[in-house]
Parts: sequence; structure tokens; C-alpha cells
Amino acid sequence: MVTLVRAVFLAFFFLQLAVEAGLLLLHLRKAGRERGVPPTLQGHVPPETAERSRAYTLAKGRHALISMAASSAVTLAALFSGVLPWLDRVLAGLGLGGANLFAGYLVVLGLASALLGTPLSLYGTFVLEARFGFNRMTPRLWVADQLKGLALSGAIGIPVLYATYALMRFTGSLWWLWLFGFLTAFQVAMLWAYPVLIMPRFNRFEPLPEGPLRDRLVALSEGAGFQHRGLFVMDASRRSAHSNALFAGLFRPRIILFDTLVQRMAVDEAASVLAHEIGHYRRHHVQRTLVVSLLGLLAILAALSRALPWPPLYAAFGFAGPSLHAALALLALGGGAFAFWLAPLAAFFSRRHEYEADRYAVRLARAPEALKSALLRLSTESLGNMHPHPWYSAWHYSHPALVERLAAIDRAATT
Repeated sequence: MVTLVRAVFLAFFFLQLAVEAGLLLLHLRKAGRERGVPPTLQGHVPPETAERSRAYTLAKGRHALISMAASSAVTLAALFSGVLPWLDRVLAGLGLGGANLFAGYLVVLGLASALLGTPLSLYGTFVLEARFGFNRMTPRLWVADQLKGLALSGAIGIPVLYATYALMRFTGSLWWLWLFGFLTAFQVAMLWAYPVLIMPRFNRFEPLPEGPLRDRLVALSEGAGFQHRGLFVMDASRRSAHSNALFAGLFRPRIILFDTLVQRMAVDEAASVLAHEIGHYRRHHVQRTLVVSLLGLLAILAALSRALPWPPLYAAFGFAGPSLHAALALLALGGGAFAFWLAPLAAFFSRRHEYEADRYAVRLARAPEALKSALLRLSTESLGNMHPHPWYSAWHYSHPALVERLAAIDRAATT
């Protein structure tokens, strides 16, 4: 049975690796061959921008391939080298047991994972992004962000680990339902706390100044009957030249505009972006996505409750027997191999939500050309890929490809 468990895991693991790597290679091959501006974007995108976009796509894709190979190697080494049961013995030998062993074991694994991922993360920020003019992060700011993130992860994550242990250990056979209720409440609480308590630790937020842009956005929100907690500008330019806008919160969100977006977009363009975001809330996309993610969490916990007491699962990876922390470590390291096929489903529904929000924005702002101009600006300034491989985009893209999205806006404007 132990051999069968290992064989099944490796079959799914290498299937995932083959699919992900194959799609990425197809994506890179298409980017390498396709040159110039797509016909429908002729006159809107300079040829030199299209070439920089192609180079950026290739650079990011190669970096993703290396990251995929490194991550796969680390995962296999962690699962089959004996390091996981060795760490268990080391921590137990230091006198840790019960909740302390549970939390300590998972904290050490989390820190090790973050440390191993640091070199590629640094390369992506300070070499790849800098090469294309996007990175504005300084080494000092990067270190400060890491320290803040570590402190917040400890302050929030460690109590959650202790609560998780208590629920798994002391609530009987239905522990997974108790844990699901706790994690649901935690996620909802974090949706409130993130913009109020956490984001301000990393960025400065100031009210959008008085002027034509604020007047237009306020009028747009009021016209849609959209209740929010204020319009804020975030100093995103301290870290990156990329532009964006987002809502933070679940029911009455804060409207957050990157300072790069405020600086570059015309009033009608910014208004169309806001109308798009209002569309997400009017169509309850945030709530629906949360419900789907919680149902996924419930399914994972139900499956974990079945696997938790099964000795062959642990023996297959070198553990002497079942334990709560070993179960969660195996889930974190190997669970993705059994659920990777859900990625295209999630991407499909996300793209559908984007189309719905675009249609809402066309009706609300009544400026389809401004929405198209805004999307074109966001894509070209971020060097978005203009020639994505259809299989890769279907599997991975949470937003429709630019050409398809602009065509959909034209259709919405004429109906």
C-alpha cells in the first residue's frame, strides 16, 4: 500500500508538471514567433511597444519555467528525502509536543519555504522587472517589507495555528466542520481587517484630492447607488510602475486607486475603470467567489478528515505514524497535484466575471471608448502579452486577452 501511495502521488505530480510546463512552452513558442501589433490593435499600439511586450513575455516565461523546476525539485526533495520526519524528530527532541510541536513544525516549514523562494523572488524584482523599467523597490524597502510581513504573519498566523490544533484535537470526529466554521469567520474578518489594519503598514493612503476626477467618481458612485467607505490614492509607485485600481472590503469597500493610474489616466478612463469595479460588486462577484472558495475549503477539510488516520499515507513519506502537523504539511506540499485541474475552471469563471463587469461599466459610465482606452493603456503600459497562446490563456488567464475583451466591449456598446 505504501508503494501504491507513492506511485499515485508521483503520477499526479508529474502529470501536473507536464501539463503546466507544456502549456508554458507553447505560450513561449507562440510569443517567440509572433511579432508586431495584432491587426485589431494597429494604430493604437506602437510597434516598439509590441516588441517590448514580446520580450517581457519571454523573460517572464523563462523565469516561470525556472521557478517551476526549482519548486518541483524542492517539493520532491522535501517529500522523499526524509527531511520532514527528521524535522519532526528534531523538534520533539527539543521537548516540543502537542500544540507547540504542531505550530512549531508548520512555522519552520513556512520559514524554510519562504527562504528557498527568496533568490528567484529577488531576481524577478530587482533584475527582470528592473530591466523593463517596472521596479521601483529599493533593497531597504524590500527588507522592510519582508520584516513587516514576517511580523504580521507571526502575529496572525501563529494564533490561528494554535486554534487549528485545538479544533482538530478536541472537537471529535466532526473537527473538520468546526475548523471550517472557524476559518470561514477568519477569512471574513480578514476581508475587513486587511484594508484597515494591514495594507496601511505597507502603503500610504490619502483621500483622492478635490478636482474633476473626484467629482466624476463621486457622481458615478452616487448614480449607481454604490455605498463605499471613501476614495483613496495608494502610493504604489514606491514599489512598481504598474497601474491598477481595486476595492478593498466585502460589503462597503474602500475604493483604492494606484497613484500611477491617477497620474496617467484621463478622467473618463478612470471613471470607466471604477464603473467596471462597481460592476463586480453589483453582480456580487466578490461574494460568489468567496462562497466558491469556502466550498473548496470544505471539500479539502472533508477529504483531510478521511485521510488523517490512515497510516500508509504517512509511511509513504517516512513518518512513523499519523500526526496532525504531518497531515497539514503533506497537504500543503502535495495537495496541489490533485487539484491543479481546477485552475482552468477558476480562470473561466473569473473571465466571465470580467466580461460581466465590462458590460455593466458600458451601461453605467456610457463611455465604451474610454473603457477600451483605459484597458489598452493598462495593458500596453504593463507590457501585457498581445499574442497569448489560446490553450495557455484558457488555463491561466483570470482576465480575457486584450483583443477579445475590446471586441466584447464593442458588442456590448451596440446592444
